[in-house]
Amino acid sequence: MPAEKETQLAQPLARDSAQQGETLVADRRRFAEADTPDPETPLDWAAFQISVKDVLDQYFAAQRMRAMDYSPAFGELWDRIGATSSGGKWMRPKLVYLTYEAFGGAGWRACSELAAAFEMLHAALLVHDDVIDRDFVRRGEQTLGASYRDLAALGGHGRADADHAGYSAAIIAGDLLLTGSLRLAASAATGHGQSAAILSTIHEAIFAAAAGELDDLLFALGNSDPDLLEVLNMERLKTAVYSFEMPLRAGALLAGQSAATADALAAVGRDIGVAYQVVDDVLGTFGQQADTGKSVDSDLREGKRTILTSFADGSEEFVAALADFRGGTGDAEAIRAVLRQLGAREHALTLARNLVADAMNKAAELDLPESLFLELTQICDYVLTRRS
Repeated sequence: MPAEKETQLAQPLARDSAQQGETLVADRRRFAEADTPDPETPLDWAAFQISVKDVLDQYFAAQRMRAMDYSPAFGELWDRIGATSSGGKWMRPKLVYLTYEAFGGAGWRACSELAAAFEMLHAALLVHDDVIDRDFVRRGEQTLGASYRDLAALGGHGRADADHAGYSAAIIAGDLLLTGSLRLAASAATGHGQSAAILSTIHEAIFAAAAGELDDLLFALGNSDPDLLEVLNMERLKTAVYSFEMPLRAGALLAGQSAATADALAAVGRDIGVAYQVVDDVLGTFGQQADTGKSVDSDLREGKRTILTSFADGSEEFVAALADFRGGTGDAEAIRAVLRQLGAREHALTLARNLVADAMNKAAELDLPESLFLELTQICDYVLTRRS
């Protein structure tokens, strides 16, 4: 190749390298200057959220620095991964915080790391769930995988190969987020008298979520006919364990409570978490897309087993309406009309209310700090009244 041509090719590479170097230096400076709160100073919820965000930002910045030593593309992936933990309801960090604060926990850095571990786990499971559901949009925004799909499409690849590229990048990102969740939990538990039990909360959360996802997948294939209890167990494994049970258990253990107290709190969280998912089933079929941020037809189209479909499954009218919809000769509104007529929606909401009542009865039997009991009451109210 002529020297002139080599020089022309090298110029954009040099500019890219210089820009990457400047970004890397800025990341290192920001990471080094990150303000870490006094680990012994009590934090209110607003300050705690900032602390958890600092933990996440510092972790992602550090990983991006490492990634740039491997390849620029890997560094860019970490930029995209960092964006997956922004927004959301932050229910899991809040449950860790509420329990830890109520029981008089003092090491706030460790609590922030543990809360961040659950939020990162949530991000990981969402990224993987998008692959399982073959989705490139979540709450009206493009997913991480969508950016890599679009990149492949711009490179001239066909639809199937571009989709494959997007899903593949999402799997890699989800795996990295899972690893990060475990690393943060390990850091939080280091030196604690119940370190093994604290770490087990994250391990159990991942294990249960995987079991729930598998059951959800197999139920949708229609190879089995799960009853109501099996669907409820699937929903507990897929959502309630990592979103409610284990955050409550982890916060109690980190605050120095006994395994018995932590397990009792987890049982309260189990009922709240299943109620949350039952309401999610209702919103996924009868909710407003503008509120939920997701299609209210997708669960029906994909054959998802929910409390609603399990309740209606014995109805010939429901089976026929569902078959017409999936065959392209009917619409989802006809299915909703049948579900309303059968009373499936009210059945699900009654079940959710009963689960919440059971949760509060269990909580009332425990010698909980008043602040924690009141917060759990408010969370139960939110679960039953939420619109998204």
